[in-house]
Amino acid sequence: NHATTVNYGDVVARNFKNIPLREFHMPLPLIFPTKIFFGIRKPRKKILGSVFAGEIEAVGKDVKRFKEGDQVFGYLGQSMGAYAQYLCVPEKGMVAIKPANTTYEEAVIHPYGAIMAGSLLRKGKIQKGQKVLINGASGGIGSAAVQLAKSHYGAEVTGVCGTPRLEFVKSLGADKVIDYTQDDFTTQGETYDLIFDILGKSSFSQVKSCLKPKGRYLLASFKMRKVMQMLRTKFFGSKKIICALAIDGGIDDLVFFKELIEA
Repeated sequence: NHATTVNYGDVVARNFKNIPLREFHMPLPLIFPTKIFFGIRKPRKKILGSVFAGEIEAVGKDVKRFKEGDQVFGYLGQSMGAYAQYLCVPEKGMVAIKPANTTYEEAVIHPYGAIMAGSLLRKGKIQKGQKVLINGASGGIGSAAVQLAKSHYGAEVTGVCGTPRLEFVKSLGADKVIDYTQDDFTTQGETYDLIFDILGKSSFSQVKSCLKPKGRYLLASFKMRKVMQMLRTKFFGSKKIICALAIDGGIDDLVFFKELIEA
């Protein structure tokens, strides 16, 4: 294993027992199963780390996708272990040949964001030409979401981020960027088919006027109150809340993002 990094999931796993309830960005009924999974007093996983990039040292006799010497990158998810020097990864796991035009250190920053963003954006059901706003566009998930929304879905993308990251988000393909330290996207008079709030910093009451008829408000971080709002909007009104968990991401998202990087 040549490279790894620290992402939001790693931080949560390392410090889960110290997270106050008010900062737990999931419905409360999930807190106890999640604490059991991650470890109540200390992390259950002795070796943390969820993303990796390295060279294959050996393969099993039935492996077809890879061979010894292949340079790969991937995501271990909640199984963790990527901080180790050597990893054993199933052939059908979330692992792919790394982009040819990146180093290991550059490649390793992509799997987490690509898989999470790919899974979450599918829930948004974006159509070509629709207007999409991504709140938190410069982070791991947000930067991948900007590229996927633009290049894969053909959307018109607005990214919201802080001042130092404006040019970075533009370079990813965003048609427009909004500096949240200077402007509030909810007061700009623009309307969107999809608002993707990665950290759940906004509320439905704030963004509702920014949604087009049949617009969607997609959340990756949410509490029970927003789940109840989602259920209510399912039956009433044309504007919908989608509280999504990234549970169906996989190798296809990783391979597509690899091709996007190489293009």
